[in-house]
Amino acid sequence: MISVLSGFVPTVFIDYRPLQGGLINLASVAGSVTKLPLRTHSQLSISCLHVLEHIGLGRYGDPMNPDGTRQAAIEIQRILAPGGSLYLSLPIGRERVCFNAHRVHHADTVRNLFSELVLKSFSLVDDLGRFHNQADFQYASAQDYGCGLFEFERSNA
Repeated sequence: MISVLSGFVPTVFIDYRPLQGGLINLASVAGSVTKLPLRTHSQLSISCLHVLEHIGLGRYGDPMNPDGTRQAAIEIQRILAPGGSLYLSLPIGRERVCFNAHRVHHADTVRNLFSELVLKSFSLVDDLGRFHNQADFQYASAQDYGCGLFEFERSNA
């Protein structure tokens, strides 16, 4: 996905395990989403796709940290510029940790994690694989393992 995106727009990919490749428009940087190597309010667009549910569980070599998801949300908000957009996806449903694979969050929990931002849209792929544009949080909370798709924005003020 990142290689396709970088074909259209300059892209910075930050991961605990940086990519070893040489694509034009793709900068791969070693780093952690809990301590991003970027300036405050410096990014107009951030995509965090199926990352937050893994932070702090140690599966990918990151340190164990029960507060990892919250710390990552704080860092993402820190670097998002005024007027900037955050595109976020993660498992939604009955809240739990599936050690050491991932977390499943309630949609309200995710909204609260990003309290500095305005929720522009929320969509859901439910347990049956059906897509719901502008989904209802109550319906989302009834899922076992849905896929939540959030678009947040930082206000210009």
